[in-house]
Amino acid sequence: MSIRTAQLAVLALLVASSAAVADDAAWDLSSNVELQSRLFARDALWPGQGSQAAQVSLAATTELRWRNGEGDQRASIIPFLRWDSVDDERNLVDLQEAYWAWEGDSLELLAGVNTVFWGVTESVHLVDIVNQTDAAGDIDGEDKLGQPMVNLAWQKDWGLVSAWVMPYFRERNYPGVEGRLRTPLVVDGDRAVYESSSEESHVDVALRYSHYIGDVDIGLSFFSGTSREPRLIPADDAAVLLPHYDQIDQFGVDLQYTRDAWLWKLEAIARNGYSETFAASVGGFEYTFYQVGQSAADVGVLLEYQYDGRNELEPFTTADNDIFVGTRLALNDIQDTSLLAGIAYDTVTGETFFNVEAERRIGDSIALELRARVFSGAGPQDLTYAVVRDDYVQIQLAKYF
Repeated sequence: MSIRTAQLAVLALLVASSAAVADDAAWDLSSNVELQSRLFARDALWPGQGSQAAQVSLAATTELRWRNGEGDQRASIIPFLRWDSVDDERNLVDLQEAYWAWEGDSLELLAGVNTVFWGVTESVHLVDIVNQTDAAGDIDGEDKLGQPMVNLAWQKDWGLVSAWVMPYFRERNYPGVEGRLRTPLVVDGDRAVYESSSEESHVDVALRYSHYIGDVDIGLSFFSGTSREPRLIPADDAAVLLPHYDQIDQFGVDLQYTRDAWLWKLEAIARNGYSETFAASVGGFEYTFYQVGQSAADVGVLLEYQYDGRNELEPFTTADNDIFVGTRLALNDIQDTSLLAGIAYDTVTGETFFNVEAERRIGDSIALELRARVFSGAGPQDLTYAVVRDDYVQIQLAKYF
């Protein structure tokens, strides 16, 4: 966690605590501890990577929330800690949230650190750009770092308009030398390069409009500032890769049409990047069969197509011409048992990524999660060849307090 992030978090905490004392309101406290083990099927491919078949990590999250008696102010403090047995670069101290917010009749003002999500599709989240990705945490791009911000939201009958000013940039973290699921050359995050002379202090801005028209939910967004996706360029000694953060402008749209058991989804962006302006999109559907076989279980079928028109000079992506097929199972039992399984297939190179995620609650306060990921079909010239030996099964136990 940077000094600037800590300063904003402390400011948010002081404001919220002062209001709580004055209003004699109480804080709500909850927490959880997660024990995670990744079991790799094969030896690592790249020099320096750990030889252990199991990679164990321990994570903890605490949620501290407050709302005043009048109901027009709230605060949230959510620190996150992670320790890894193999890769020091996976060790993390972060603030997912540390903000104070005021709510009026149609306006809301939030200041501090927060986590914001945009998007509707399952396989790729193109429009989601506010928060930085915790790339050392997972490869699916869904783990995020807290973002310092000031957020103003205006809710009217014709839609929600939100604006963000982000005074500090969070750099992406990457696996270290001993870590699995990394590039052949290690990314040295301590030597990041910026297009802006203000570096991490460049002020980024974002706007978003969201509303619904009948059965259609629509989101329109604009971002201008430091790209959350760095280009990875070789250092002068060619021993490591350096993340290079460019200034970009990005327009995005996300749509979801709901009709009976159908969900039709689309995300699309146009980005003015480092070398060109390019477009990318992902779209498809999810159809759900409810109460299958007269049981309580629901089964969903997912199909999405991923397109990305960027060239090789832009930050790399594997979701450039891929088809994703998946299924979602929800047993709707008292243990909240669920499963998501899918395959992403590159129609040009033949690379395949297989993913399974299953969850089940044990008792009232323990959750068990199982993940399995398999990579296949990549040749030495393909992007996913870097992780071709990193097939793994992940088992995670979480205890909630």
